[in-house]
Amino acid sequence: MRAFKSTSQVSSLQWSNGFAEFGVVQEEQRMSDGCWSVYIIQASDNSLYTGITTDIERRWYQHCGTARGARYFRGRKPQQLVYLEGGHDRSSASRREAVIKKLTRPQKLSLLSSPENCCELWAGELFAPV
Repeated sequence: MRAFKSTSQVSSLQWSNGFAEFGVVQEEQRMSDGCWSVYIIQASDNSLYTGITTDIERRWYQHCGTARGARYFRGRKPQQLVYLEGGHDRSSASRREAVIKKLTRPQKLSLLSSPENCCELWAGELFAPV
């Protein structure tokens, strides 16, 4: 019997050769592929913050004042969700976030008007300035 170090490990029943076996599945493996999003938030000082999440609404509220929000927003406030790109798995979202963070500000601003931006679907009162 193994001891598990992480609470993110979850036991699951797996079938092989007609017999049930107990196995361990990481939480991220349980999530279906393609449920990660890359987002950009404009801060109160007009800077742009880039991150990834599986739930943009939850992450927005975390950034807006909970201790689970990014440190970036401790000295500034999130003003508006300006970019959202879905359809990633965890790995591709992390890679895309790294690429976006390396862009210059003018390149990021042109990305906001690109066809990949599906932010209009989430626009409205939810992500209005706080």
